Amino acid sequence: MSNVVIAPLLVALVTAVLTLATRARPRLQRTLSLVGGVGYVLAVGRLVWQVFTGPVLTYQLSGWTAPYGITLVADQLSAFMLAMSAVVTIAALAFSTDYIGAFGQQIAYHPLFHLMVVGVTGAFLTGDIFNLFVWFEVMLMPSYVLVVFYSGPDHTRAALQYTVLNLIGSAVMLLSIGGIYATTGTLNMADLTVRLANPDAFGIAVEPVVGLAALLFAVFALKAGIVPFHFWVPDAYEAAPAPVSAMLAGVTKKVGVYAIIRLLFTVFGAAQLDLGPFGDGSMLLFFGPILLAMAIASAFLGGFGAVGQSNLDRLLAYSSIAQVGFIVLPLAVVATIPLAGGETVTVLGGDFSVPTGSGADGLRVLGIVAALLYALNHAVAKSLLFLVSGAVRATVGTTETDELGGLARGRPFLSGAFLIGGLSLVGIPPLMGFFGKLTVFETAATAMTTNGAVGATAAVAALGGAILTIAYVSKVWNEAFWGTQSTPVLRATAQPLALLAIVIGLALAVVVLGIGLDPVYEGAHGAASAALDRGAYIDAVDPSYAEVQS
Repeated sequence: MSNVVIAPLLVALVTAVLTLATRARPRLQRTLSLVGGVGYVLAVGRLVWQVFTGPVLTYQLSGWTAPYGITLVADQLSAFMLAMSAVVTIAALAFSTDYIGAFGQQIAYHPLFHLMVVGVTGAFLTGDIFNLFVWFEVMLMPSYVLVVFYSGPDHTRAALQYTVLNLIGSAVMLLSIGGIYATTGTLNMADLTVRLANPDAFGIAVEPVVGLAALLFAVFALKAGIVPFHFWVPDAYEAAPAPVSAMLAGVTKKVGVYAIIRLLFTVFGAAQLDLGPFGDGSMLLFFGPILLAMAIASAFLGGFGAVGQSNLDRLLAYSSIAQVGFIVLPLAVVATIPLAGGETVTVLGGDFSVPTGSGADGLRVLGIVAALLYALNHAVAKSLLFLVSGAVRATVGTTETDELGGLARGRPFLSGAFLIGGLSLVGIPPLMGFFGKLTVFETAATAMTTNGAVGATAAVAALGGAILTIAYVSKVWNEAFWGTQSTPVLRATAQPLALLAIVIGLALAVVVLGIGLDPVYEGAHGAASAALDRGAYIDAVDPSYAEVQS
């Protein structure tokens, strides 16, 4: 049991409490918020270092062991997602201290921001599906308030829609979790993996679990904003303050993506199904075609929606819908590929076995690597673009592209940062987005050797989505940043240097992540392998549970 696992949670929680207690002293509150943000990054950094240089780490709350106690698990998948979130969190937090008005910061902004970070961190670390629901709620409750932060009619309407939809999603999630517990007798992910891999031994009917897992999948798709569960995204992202939109797009959306990878590939993927005329196979084969259709719809609907927008924030919101299609596209492709065999894990004294999938299916690892690399690119680049949009609003007073124009002439550094973020979404080398997009195409091309129709469909969808990305990035650049300076741009106030420094820092991060890809790729590969290595996950949660056999 390692205390390092719980450190990021404690740092974020303590910071939330301290910033709430110092509301009457704004300067001290902002200082504590920033110090807490730096402490969170350091705690995540230490956890990431230990996980990537050692075994899977766990923390059993109050010493209660799994599967009865509450378990936190930090493997390389969790660590990769936490590192991604920490980069966006510290940038958005630093941006907030200058962007959000003094009154707003004093009221509630900083406690809510850090409470949202607590929820995100818990969701990445939890080892059971009920606490995944709890951390989702901890993450979402402050985000409801932050979306309606400006309190205008449009903001209230957007927040109401966001809140109602997510509350419905939470209710569905709770019902499905209850059903899974009634069917399998456990909520612990490691225990659930063992039981689903050996349903007859535990008296479990797998078919009801498929339906319940489908409900959970729908909830995760809602959190991630995947079509057809995307309709809350444009209004919420437009209504929220820029650093909150950066967090929603860069961090909270990735929690939904993480949950899809963790539960579908690690937990439910262990179950075998009789798919009738399609033969026997992993439960992943049931979800693969559904996920593929949703990914394609997201890439095209989001892309066409972005092309048609005249507001910078709404364009970026629709772009997020399209980009999440790129993230889940390789997951959908490899979910349709049957396992080729591989290691087994013998559990409970050698009575049962769990297929691990590790080392058995390079294509499945490649698909998850592609999803993680693209998720990282989207997290950093899209957060950068939302923060640039916030800086434009702070100086020009509008983000309507037909009222902008010529920003590049008077704001070269701000415009350069936007250009780097946009080019990374397009996939121009050597930026991070190029490698993310390349691995998506590589996954589709490799899949053609085993499932030609799926691979070709994914390749065509990725190509179409890439063309739409070029279209909307070119459109917004030409309308807002190129050409003759508009009257609002000519009358713009001076750029806040702090905001400019933060967006330049994130732009440099996009460049550095692309140029120094090797460690990033190794990290994504380790995270993908961890998602499929059920044996290591089970063994870490309870060493007496598993005995790995080759």
